[in-house]
Amino acid sequence: MKLKMALTAVLTDATVQIHFKDRCSNYVTTTTLEIVISESQIQEAVARLAQLIQTDYKDQPLLVVGVLHGSFVFLSDLIRQMQLPIQVDFVRLSSYDEATETSGVVRLHHGVRTPVEGKNILVVEDIVDTGLTAKFLREYFEDLDAATFRICALLDKPVRRRTPVTVDYVGFEVPDQFLVGYGLDYNQRYRELRAVYSLDPQTDGS
Repeated sequence: MKLKMALTAVLTDATVQIHFKDRCSNYVTTTTLEIVISESQIQEAVARLAQLIQTDYKDQPLLVVGVLHGSFVFLSDLIRQMQLPIQVDFVRLSSYDEATETSGVVRLHHGVRTPVEGKNILVVEDIVDTGLTAKFLREYFEDLDAATFRICALLDKPVRRRTPVTVDYVGFEVPDQFLVGYGLDYNQRYRELRAVYSLDPQTDGS
């Protein structure tokens, strides 16, 4: 299997070019990403959401559950802004696999290990679009007898909804674009970028 090395260069405030160099052939492909939300805008939203959550829970214990893998960057920044008694756990689900269109079937691959009964649950998502994952998780935690259940999402894409859901804390409402960066990926790439960018998968060179 050929190995690739990714080199990132910031060209302007609005675009980033990602260069992938094949170590066997030295062939270089380039993908250009258009910025949608800047690093500073993200950090301002994280601080705002953390303050809202802290005000709502008022020192009540909180089990924060991140949805792997996209939420891990957002979750780590969010909890460091909150002054609450917090436990952290993770779930891993899938509905996209390696496709850019959801299959419509949510599969649970890894559930929480922390006892849930009687606890306040805050699910942290990178993005809510179809609402299928959010609906699945609400039912999952209700079955485990959680005391309360709320959702915090960095990004909300209501134009893609397939089922009605309530997102209690939202960083940004975004248009119907494929987004990467700040934990969001395409084929496991781009999670490390500090801002959120739009990507056309058909022109992606990775």
